Amino acid sequence: MRKFNVAVVGATGAVGEELFRVMEAYDFPVNNIIPLASINSAGSKIEYIGKEYTVLELTETVFEENEVDIAFFSAGGSISEKFAKYAVEAGAVVIDNTSHFRMDPKVPLVVPEVNPEDISLWRETGIIANPNCSTIQMVLSLKPLDDLYGIKRVDVSTYQAVSGAGKAGMEELVKQMQAFFAFNLSDAKKEAFAHQIALNVIPQIDVAQENGFTKEEMKMVNETQKILKKEIQVAATCVRVPVLRSHSESITVTFNEDVEVSVGEVRNALEEFENVEVIDDLENNAYPMPIVSTDTDITYVGRIRKDVYAPNIVHYFNVADQVRVGAATNSVRIALKWIEMENDI
Repeated sequence: MRKFNVAVVGATGAVGEELFRVMEAYDFPVNNIIPLASINSAGSKIEYIGKEYTVLELTETVFEENEVDIAFFSAGGSISEKFAKYAVEAGAVVIDNTSHFRMDPKVPLVVPEVNPEDISLWRETGIIANPNCSTIQMVLSLKPLDDLYGIKRVDVSTYQAVSGAGKAGMEELVKQMQAFFAFNLSDAKKEAFAHQIALNVIPQIDVAQENGFTKEEMKMVNETQKILKKEIQVAATCVRVPVLRSHSESITVTFNEDVEVSVGEVRNALEEFENVEVIDDLENNAYPMPIVSTDTDITYVGRIRKDVYAPNIVHYFNVADQVRVGAATNSVRIALKWIEMENDI
C-alpha cells in the first residue's frame, strides 16, 4: 500500500494532538509526518509512534518543500483561508477542520458513514470540509432514522463540553474549580467564556445572529441540510456545560405525518448503523454519558422513547467525544475513505 506524507496544521493544539493519536490507532499509511504551527511553536517536538518530529513554521512554501500528500488543517478559519490554497497548489488534498469552507457549494462537507459519495467531489477545489462537532454526532444518528422513516424536523439542545473551546476552555474550568475549593472563586479569571463556567451552564455558544440564534446553532441547521441533502427543519439551542470532554445532545425528531414510530425499529436502525452504539436501559440506569464516550470513536444513543402525544415523533439522547468523533476521528476517516476511493480509480 502506498504511504503518504501527512501535514498537520495546528499540530500543537488539542485537535492536532488528537489527530496523531487517531492516526496511530487507525494504522494510517504514513510515510512522513510534517507537524506545522505558528512561529511561536516552531522548533518544539511531537512524538508519533515512538519517533520525534520537529514542528515547522507554517509558511506558503512548506507544503511543496515537504511534498505533502494530505494536509489536515485544525488551526482556525483564518489560517485555513490563507494557507489551504498553498497546500492544494502543492498537490495535497486538504481536510479542513474549521468552519471556513463548510458551506462553500464547491467544497464537499463529509461524514464518511453518512455521505461518503461526496468525497469524490474533492477535485474541484482540492478541499474536503469536516463539519461542526455537534453536527457530526447528530447526523450519525439522524441518517439511519431518515432512511427508516423520512425526517421532517429536528429539535436539538446541546450540552457542549469546555474542550470545544480548546485547551483554554479546559484549563479555565479546572482553574475555576480549584478556586472554588480554595474559597476564592470570585477571583477566578473568565477569559475563554463570557461567564463563569464552573458550577454553571451558559446558553450561548458563538456570536448572536440577527434571527436570535447563535452562529453555532445555525451551523447545525445549515450543515445538517447540506450533508443529508434535504431541507430538514432544524432548530438548535447550544449550551456550554462544565464537562471537560464529550458533547451531549437531547434530540427530538419529527417524521412525516403518516409515520407510526416503532421504538424497536428505531433502536434496530441505530444499532445497525456504522460507529453508532445504543445504550438504552433506563430501569438499570444505563444510558449514554460523557464519561462513557470520552476517548472513544463511537456515537452513543439512548433514552429512546416515542412521544406521548404524536405518533410520528421520537426523542433520544446522543453523546460523543467531540475532539475525536467531532474532529480528529472524522478527519482521519475522511482521509482513509479518500485513499480507498483514489486507489479504486
